[in-house]
Amino acid sequence: MTQQPTHRGLRSGLALLIATSIAGFATPALSQTVPVPKPAPKGRDGSVQMSAQEKGPTTTGATQTPPNPVIPNPNRNVPANIFATFDANQKAQAARVSSYLSSLQTLVGNFVQVGPDGSKTKGDFYIQKPGKVRFEYDAPSPIAIIADGSSLAVRDTKLATQDIYPLSQTPLRFLLSDRIDLLKDTNVVNVTADDIYISVTIEEKQALIGTSRLMLMVGTKDGQLKQWTVTDPQGYDTTIAVYNLDSTKKVDPGLFKIDFTNYMTPAN
Repeated sequence: MTQQPTHRGLRSGLALLIATSIAGFATPALSQTVPVPKPAPKGRDGSVQMSAQEKGPTTTGATQTPPNPVIPNPNRNVPANIFATFDANQKAQAARVSSYLSSLQTLVGNFVQVGPDGSKTKGDFYIQKPGKVRFEYDAPSPIAIIADGSSLAVRDTKLATQDIYPLSQTPLRFLLSDRIDLLKDTNVVNVTADDIYISVTIEEKQALIGTSRLMLMVGTKDGQLKQWTVTDPQGYDTTIAVYNLDSTKKVDPGLFKIDFTNYMTPAN
């Protein structure tokens, strides 16, 4: 089936976060002809830089307006030494991020994402640890991404298709682990902190495919998740900023159910 151009921005968004990033980690365990997004060769001229003055989303108070994600400098050089050492401050910052991620059991909120072509889309997400997550784009997007604890589905409700991947081979496993010590459990290649963000960059290598990176960013003042950026093996970034976070709301378990046998387009 020929796909419509109107879906290009969508497919270069959150689906890119999963499908393109997964390309560096795994192949589908069960393929059902969902379109795999391809990174757009745009927005790589370094015109958008990381700005310490650009405020990220806050996580307290009344309903917030969508934040402007902080886009990493595409020409940045991230240390790739697997034997990288960190000073006491960097270790303390990484431990703070690890402690925060480990403390979460549920998390719901909104997101805004920026694809490698600069396109922006918004939606809602739901997390139930360990291993469960659902991302839904706002209408008219047909994409939903669902993890049930062991598998991850990239679902297109318009085409009534989905691809299934092992969750253990996707970057999302770091966010969904019950408990995690980033310096011990992952290959951390960079830790930085300023007055606004603590950033931890994780690197994964595949001999035949290349290197993928995940950069987590939490607020320096409130210690809460602000955004993450996935860099695929071709060097293209997808950034997801989160806001209106609630770690106390109960989540419907049905949100994380993947239909492996008879996927149908849900009724409106």
